[in-house]
Amino acid sequence: MAQIKDLFQAYMASELPTEGGLIITSFFDEETTYTKYEVTSYNNVKDIYRNDEGIVFQADGYKQFVIVEPASYSRKHMEPAMRDRGHAIPYRFKEVDSLVTKRQDRIMMGKEPVVTYTSFTILQPVGESFAYVVFKEPDILQTVEAFFAKSLWQDARVPKTDAEKAARTIGQSLSKILNPADN
Repeated sequence: MAQIKDLFQAYMASELPTEGGLIITSFFDEETTYTKYEVTSYNNVKDIYRNDEGIVFQADGYKQFVIVEPASYSRKHMEPAMRDRGHAIPYRFKEVDSLVTKRQDRIMMGKEPVVTYTSFTILQPVGESFAYVVFKEPDILQTVEAFFAKSLWQDARVPKTDAEKAARTIGQSLSKILNPADN
Protein backbone atom coordinates (compact mmCIF):
# COMPACT_ATOMS: atom_id res chain seq x y z
CA MET A 1 0.00 0.00 0.00
CA ALA A 2 1.08 3.56 -0.63
CA GLN A 3 2.81 5.16 2.32
CA ILE A 4 0.92 7.72 4.44
CA LYS A 5 2.77 10.05 6.83
CA ASP A 6 1.89 13.03 8.97
CA LEU A 7 2.61 16.01 6.69
CA PHE A 8 4.34 18.19 9.27
CA GLN A 9 6.48 15.35 10.63
CA ALA A 10 7.49 14.39 7.09
CA TYR A 11 8.43 18.02 6.41
CA MET A 12 10.55 18.24 9.57
CA ALA A 13 12.33 14.99 8.60
CA SER A 14 12.83 16.22 4.98
CA GLU A 15 10.79 13.27 3.70
CA LEU A 16 8.19 15.10 1.58
CA PRO A 17 8.12 13.71 -1.95
CA THR A 18 9.10 16.44 -4.41
CA GLU A 19 7.99 14.42 -7.44
CA GLY A 20 4.36 14.73 -6.34
CA GLY A 21 1.83 13.18 -4.05
CA LEU A 22 -1.49 13.73 -2.33
CA ILE A 23 -2.12 15.74 0.82
CA ILE A 24 -5.23 14.97 2.85
CA THR A 25 -6.29 17.50 5.45
CA SER A 26 -9.32 17.50 7.70
CA PHE A 27 -11.13 20.16 9.67
CA PHE A 28 -13.48 18.91 12.37
CA ASP A 29 -16.19 21.12 13.87
CA GLU A 30 -15.73 21.08 17.64
CA GLU A 31 -19.47 21.09 18.41
CA THR A 32 -20.92 18.74 15.76
CA THR A 33 -19.78 15.97 13.43
CA TYR A 34 -19.50 18.44 10.54
CA THR A 35 -16.27 17.53 8.80
CA LYS A 36 -14.42 19.09 5.88
CA TYR A 37 -11.72 17.24 3.97
CA GLU A 38 -9.37 18.84 1.47
CA VAL A 39 -7.38 16.61 -0.85
CA THR A 40 -4.57 18.31 -2.74
CA SER A 41 -2.47 16.68 -5.43
CA TYR A 42 0.78 18.33 -6.35
CA ASN A 43 3.54 18.01 -8.91
CA ASN A 44 6.40 20.06 -10.40
CA VAL A 45 7.60 21.24 -7.00
CA LYS A 46 9.76 24.34 -7.10
CA ASP A 47 10.02 24.92 -3.34
CA ILE A 48 8.50 23.81 -0.04
CA TYR A 49 8.87 25.96 3.06
CA ARG A 50 7.28 26.59 6.44
CA ASN A 51 5.63 29.86 7.47
CA ASP A 52 3.52 30.96 10.46
CA GLU A 53 0.32 29.40 9.05
CA GLY A 54 1.62 26.07 7.80
CA ILE A 55 3.61 24.65 4.90
CA VAL A 56 3.76 26.46 1.55
CA PHE A 57 4.17 24.44 -1.64
CA GLN A 58 5.31 26.27 -4.74
CA ALA A 59 3.97 23.66 -7.11
CA ASP A 60 1.24 22.82 -9.58
CA GLY A 61 -1.77 21.25 -7.99
CA TYR A 62 -5.45 20.40 -7.86
CA LYS A 63 -7.78 20.35 -4.86
CA GLN A 64 -10.84 18.26 -4.24
CA PHE A 65 -13.16 18.95 -1.32
CA VAL A 66 -15.44 16.65 0.67
CA ILE A 67 -17.81 17.66 3.47
CA VAL A 68 -19.89 15.61 5.87
CA GLU A 69 -22.99 17.42 7.11
CA PRO A 70 -24.77 15.91 10.09
CA ALA A 71 -28.56 15.64 9.78
CA SER A 72 -28.88 18.35 12.43
CA TYR A 73 -26.74 20.90 10.56
CA SER A 74 -28.73 24.14 10.64
CA ARG A 75 -27.33 25.70 7.44
CA LYS A 76 -27.77 22.76 5.08
CA HIS A 77 -30.03 24.89 2.85
CA MET A 78 -27.15 27.35 2.24
CA GLU A 79 -24.90 26.91 -0.81
CA PRO A 80 -21.59 25.32 0.28
CA ALA A 81 -19.63 28.24 -1.20
CA MET A 82 -21.62 30.81 0.82
CA ARG A 83 -21.09 29.29 4.26
CA ASP A 84 -18.74 30.62 6.92
CA ARG A 85 -15.05 29.89 6.46
CA GLY A 86 -14.96 26.76 8.61
CA HIS A 87 -17.85 25.14 6.73
CA ALA A 88 -17.38 26.43 3.16
CA ILE A 89 -16.09 24.65 0.09
CA PRO A 90 -15.75 26.40 -3.28
CA TYR A 91 -18.78 24.77 -4.91
CA ARG A 92 -22.48 25.38 -5.39
CA PHE A 93 -25.02 22.56 -4.97
CA LYS A 94 -25.09 21.90 -8.73
CA GLU A 95 -21.30 21.41 -8.67
CA VAL A 96 -21.25 18.62 -6.06
CA ASP A 97 -22.21 14.97 -5.92
CA SER A 98 -24.18 14.10 -2.78
CA LEU A 99 -24.70 10.91 -0.85
CA VAL A 100 -27.26 10.73 1.95
CA THR A 101 -26.50 8.16 4.65
CA LYS A 102 -28.89 5.89 6.55
CA ARG A 103 -28.76 8.41 9.37
CA GLN A 104 -29.63 11.27 6.99
CA ASP A 105 -26.16 12.81 7.12
CA ARG A 106 -25.10 14.23 3.76
CA ILE A 107 -21.69 13.74 2.19
CA MET A 108 -20.83 16.17 -0.61
CA MET A 109 -17.83 16.12 -2.91
CA GLY A 110 -16.92 18.39 -5.80
CA LYS A 111 -17.59 17.03 -9.27
CA GLU A 112 -14.49 18.76 -10.66
CA PRO A 113 -11.21 19.68 -8.96
CA VAL A 114 -10.12 23.24 -8.22
CA VAL A 115 -6.82 24.28 -9.82
CA THR A 116 -4.15 25.79 -7.56
CA TYR A 117 -1.90 28.12 -9.49
CA THR A 118 1.78 28.58 -8.57
CA SER A 119 1.47 27.88 -4.82
CA PHE A 120 -0.78 26.74 -2.01
CA THR A 121 -0.54 26.57 1.77
CA ILE A 122 -1.49 23.62 3.95
CA LEU A 123 -2.56 25.02 7.31
CA GLN A 124 -1.20 23.66 10.58
CA PRO A 125 -3.91 21.34 11.99
CA VAL A 126 -5.62 22.43 15.20
CA GLY A 127 -7.32 20.14 17.73
CA GLU A 128 -8.38 16.79 16.27
CA SER A 129 -7.81 17.90 12.66
CA PHE A 130 -4.98 16.32 10.67
CA ALA A 131 -2.76 16.69 7.61
CA TYR A 132 -1.24 13.64 5.91
CA VAL A 133 0.86 13.17 2.82
CA VAL A 134 0.27 10.09 0.65
CA PHE A 135 3.24 9.03 -1.45
CA LYS A 136 2.63 8.29 -5.13
CA GLU A 137 2.66 4.55 -5.61
CA PRO A 138 0.79 2.38 -8.13
CA ASP A 139 -1.89 1.53 -5.50
CA ILE A 140 -2.45 5.10 -4.27
CA LEU A 141 -6.19 5.09 -5.08
CA GLN A 142 -6.79 1.92 -3.06
CA THR A 143 -4.81 3.41 -0.16
CA VAL A 144 -6.81 6.64 -0.26
CA GLU A 145 -10.13 4.77 -0.48
CA ALA A 146 -9.20 2.67 2.57
CA PHE A 147 -8.09 5.82 4.40
CA PHE A 148 -11.38 7.61 3.67
CA ALA A 149 -13.49 4.58 4.59
CA LYS A 150 -11.80 4.49 7.99
CA SER A 151 -11.76 8.27 8.58
CA LEU A 152 -15.38 8.80 7.53
CA TRP A 153 -16.45 5.95 9.80
CA GLN A 154 -14.26 6.64 12.84
CA ASP A 155 -13.60 10.40 12.67
CA ALA A 156 -16.73 11.79 11.00
CA ARG A 157 -18.95 9.05 12.51
CA VAL A 158 -20.60 8.06 9.24
CA PRO A 159 -22.17 4.55 9.36
CA LYS A 160 -19.60 2.00 8.17
CA THR A 161 -21.42 0.81 5.01
CA ASP A 162 -22.10 4.42 3.96
CA ALA A 163 -18.46 5.36 4.69
CA GLU A 164 -17.24 2.54 2.44
CA LYS A 165 -19.62 3.57 -0.36
CA ALA A 166 -18.57 7.23 -0.06
CA ALA A 167 -14.88 6.24 -0.03
CA ARG A 168 -15.29 4.44 -3.36
CA THR A 169 -16.96 7.53 -4.87
CA ILE A 170 -14.23 9.79 -3.45
CA GLY A 171 -11.57 7.48 -4.90
CA GLN A 172 -13.16 7.73 -8.35
CA SER A 173 -13.24 11.55 -8.17
CA LEU A 174 -9.61 11.68 -7.00
CA SER A 175 -8.42 9.90 -10.13
CA LYS A 176 -8.92 13.31 -11.85
CA ILE A 177 -6.34 15.01 -9.65
CA LEU A 178 -3.62 12.39 -9.29
CA ASN A 179 -1.55 13.67 -12.21
CA PRO A 180 -2.05 17.43 -12.35
CA ALA A 181 0.63 17.91 -15.02
CA ASP A 182 -1.33 15.60 -17.37
CA ASN A 183 -4.62 17.53 -17.13
